[in-house]
Amino acid sequence: MSALDDIKTQIRAAFAKVEAPPHWCLSGGKEGEEPLAVDRDFKDKVPWESLDVAFLDQAPEGWGTALSFFSDEAFHYYLPAYLLADLDESLQQADPIFHLTHGLEKTSADKPINPRRYGQRSWRDHAHFKFAMFSREECAAIAAFLQYRREHGDLTPIQTSAIDEALASYWLKRAFG
Repeated sequence: MSALDDIKTQIRAAFAKVEAPPHWCLSGGKEGEEPLAVDRDFKDKVPWESLDVAFLDQAPEGWGTALSFFSDEAFHYYLPAYLLADLDESLQQADPIFHLTHGLEKTSADKPINPRRYGQRSWRDHAHFKFAMFSREECAAIAAFLQYRREHGDLTPIQTSAIDEALASYWLKRAFG
């Protein structure tokens, strides 16, 4: 079995027991069109293993931004589908690497999200809260995914640096620390 196959197996096993979120808990908010589109597109889309890669890459409604608008529970549930699709190099729009590194790397970590609305809540605070529901096994699978993509992906220096910083500051500690 190849390293790629091992990581896919690890992802499937790590996330096998994550329960699907209820349909009322798919998007992280109700402001704007995209969260409502996430609600429409992902209603009754279970199990995650059955989702078509083209659907994942386009959802919601062609924008390809579902990872940005999922509730924390939906992000947790659907993430493995995105990781596997990314490992197969099938995604054009959706970017799981960004969503697993933003807020954990130096350039974004200490920036406030929206001071008028959230006070001093930073992107690091947001990431730590969002990822707190992930088990050690899930964090280890995410770390393996990021390490593999770092070594075998056609990434920019900015993406490589973001992966390195996110692994060092968060994912490896959560998985093995």
